Amino acid sequence: MNRAVRVLPLLFLPLLLVSCGTEEAGAGAGTGTAGADTGTGGADKGTGSPDDPADPAELAARARALGIAPGLVYVTEAPGFAVAQQSVRVFGGDGFHTAYVSRKTHTQFELFVDRGTLTAENCPKTQVGQGSGESVACERDGDAWYRKAGGQHEYALPRDGHVIRLVGDANRLDRAVLREAAEAAHHPDAAELTALLPPAPEGTATEPVERGDLPPVGDGAPNNEVGASG
Repeated sequence: MNRAVRVLPLLFLPLLLVSCGTEEAGAGAGTGTAGADTGTGGADKGTGSPDDPADPAELAARARALGIAPGLVYVTEAPGFAVAQQSVRVFGGDGFHTAYVSRKTHTQFELFVDRGTLTAENCPKTQVGQGSGESVACERDGDAWYRKAGGQHEYALPRDGHVIRLVGDANRLDRAVLREAAEAAHHPDAAELTALLPPAPEGTATEPVERGDLPPVGDGAPNNEVGASG
């Protein structure tokens, strides 16, 4: 999980949110879960309605347009918090990142999803959030890990091949808020997806394009033969 990231450090994110204006997406409302995980799988813990799942092809197109693996896109719910839409971006290789902000208290937490796992062995060696270099304290809490280091605390939920992590300032954000958000993490439903990820550019392919000029045998090189006349 310790990969080079393409997200702004937690310290500077509030400046980004203030300067850009905090556009709230509907993903914080939590109206449902998507049954299809087109990436790495894992059980959803959301409380929304399964009758309105996000279309897998639409989710795949929108996510891949941002370089994010579709199965790593998650949303959550926390009273008083809403997604800062401009914070949605790729994390690491093809992981997912977003931030949830409270307009009332101006506190926030970040949601990271990345490939890997978290165990009793590697938990103390895996940095909290984007890393502070400080020692990590790990505490098992149900099927999650509660972790603290360098003034930050985090709830981490290992899933099938990936880890969902919710990180905030330990001095400003109550542990109960993180825990509730962790329990509510789920794949987006149709409404949440619409509010969370921008539409994919036109012509974005969701499936490999079938080439009609490839021979059924051999090395797969295109057949460009035009005959004796050239």
